[in-house]
Amino acid sequence: MSGNQIRPTAVEAARLGGQVLMSYRDAFKATLKARKDLVTDADIASQRAIANLLTARFPDSIFVGEEEGFNTVRPEPGQLCWIVDPLDGTANYVHRLQNFSVSIGAAIDGKLLAGAVFDPTTNEMYEAALGEGAWLNGERIHQSGCIDIESAMIACSFASSVTRDAPEIRQFVEVLVRSQTVRRLGSAALNLCYVGAGRLDAYWALAVKPWDVAAGVLIALEAGASITNANGQPFDLWNPNLAISSTQDLHRQLMECLTLAAQD
Repeated sequence: MSGNQIRPTAVEAARLGGQVLMSYRDAFKATLKARKDLVTDADIASQRAIANLLTARFPDSIFVGEEEGFNTVRPEPGQLCWIVDPLDGTANYVHRLQNFSVSIGAAIDGKLLAGAVFDPTTNEMYEAALGEGAWLNGERIHQSGCIDIESAMIACSFASSVTRDAPEIRQFVEVLVRSQTVRRLGSAALNLCYVGAGRLDAYWALAVKPWDVAAGVLIALEAGASITNANGQPFDLWNPNLAISSTQDLHRQLMECLTLAAQD
């Protein structure tokens, strides 16, 4: 099964999820899953609509989603796995900030084949298939080409329960001092797409989940970005702490910052 066979359904599902989110935007109900970790009825409705579409189109596939207990599901060897965040950036959504998305990734045996990330506030659809490049609303995208961290705009993500002495706080300070600027935008999926589109030059995160990043990682990689985990080891979809940069030169400098912070 090729990524191009899967991609149209991923795009359709992402757009459907976005429509559900926008229909709830002025009437959602928010609750806490854990301290500072929000969920809304819009998340749930979006995931149900997406799951119904994906499993109908690919009945032998498995669905891994953030909500309703689907986050513990694991595929069998050789099984197509949909990895879905029905609302990435829930806190932004609740506070009516325009940085949230729907993320639909597809993988077999941990190998990403296709992905779609939809921003319903801007109507921007990012998509990719393995070996076929990455696209934004039908136009090919590429990473920025930035090679110098002092010229780089870099994004990061923190855990919702981040503490004062957490490793990512030390990393944030180190990267902030060396880079042009650092942003914490709120949607891991969009951060990855922005790296692919050249809007950001790099991004790192220690506390993301597979559904946050599955689609965005493929989109950024197909746009030419370089990725490892945050320790410089190969990226692992199911344990996805990550660092991703527009170029290998920039990635080396970013990893120097992350490693130095870890030694403090």
